Amino acid sequence: MARKPNSNQVYKEVTGELNSGNLKPIYYLFGEEEFYLDQLLEKFSNIVSPDQKDFNFDLLYGQEVTPAQALSIARSFPMMAAKRVLIIRNFLQLNKGGSEDGSPSGHINDFISYIENPNPFTLLVMFDTKKPAGNTNIGKAIKKSKAVGYHEFERMADYLIPDWVIDWVRSHHSKNIEPAAAQLLAQFVGNNLQLLSTEIDKVCTFVDTSDTVSEADVKKIIGSYREFTAIELKEAIVKRDMEQSLYISEQMLQHTKSDTGELIRLVGFFNSVFVNIWQILRLSEKGLAKTQIQSELGVGSSWYFNKLWDDASNFRYNDMPRIFEALLDADRSIKGFSTLDSTSILFFLVKRIIG
Repeated sequence: MARKPNSNQVYKEVTGELNSGNLKPIYYLFGEEEFYLDQLLEKFSNIVSPDQKDFNFDLLYGQEVTPAQALSIARSFPMMAAKRVLIIRNFLQLNKGGSEDGSPSGHINDFISYIENPNPFTLLVMFDTKKPAGNTNIGKAIKKSKAVGYHEFERMADYLIPDWVIDWVRSHHSKNIEPAAAQLLAQFVGNNLQLLSTEIDKVCTFVDTSDTVSEADVKKIIGSYREFTAIELKEAIVKRDMEQSLYISEQMLQHTKSDTGELIRLVGFFNSVFVNIWQILRLSEKGLAKTQIQSELGVGSSWYFNKLWDDASNFRYNDMPRIFEALLDADRSIKGFSTLDSTSILFFLVKRIIG
């Protein structure tokens, strides 16, 4: 069974069609990863040149218009241009758009006939956060039609973020970034691609005269002037160095503005770390080779995967239930289900992970 492409791969597929001009007449783009949806909204909007936009470009919001109004625009012809572009955001809310003048408003299912016979002079792009229900007529029509580019943008998994950072720096800033620096950026920011792209802009502006972004550059620009990071705490825990782990934990809490915020970030970080370790151990238990596991997880960076592999080699598959239970208990304690202070919560978590 083929592995489902991640959102970055889907984005490249759609932008490839845009750049080649080999576009389908209709697109339905949806999902939780708003970063890519916003990027594509801008790209589709720029298909029509600024001097032609007044007559050949429309951006509608489903909750503000009726299906009849939207279809009327879709079926109209461009004015002194080769193509008209119609973008509908929140497409599935079209039925909520009322008609104030009493004219027929239609139904979202009226788009079925358009999907079956689209206007060759209009590019219709429909955006939403959700997929149309598969048991509805409009949902079936959108998903099955060969005239529709149907693409989902899911949240990027945490373990894919370092690779994403490396790719984004290369493709949008024409620079390289050290794998360790990419991992550090991912740890600082998380999998919010909009925030990540903003922080990457800052770092790349800072190193404008250099072709490579280093780990030191990231630490300086992102604002980590603390003595230790979560990655260093993870390294100490993986080595089973209890004394160093507790020392780093204490230092991190002493040099943060918010104990609670730091704890939430650390628990999230270690949950991501051990989900990756669990995946590697689980696949190893099934007899898969190292290269097969890397392919199965979809980690492109060999440097990053080797780090994951080394981390996983320090644990057993049977350790995972105990560790995830410790993470769950720490999360509950942070949320008030315990009288422990921040230092005690983190210390107990570290001790239970080390075992």
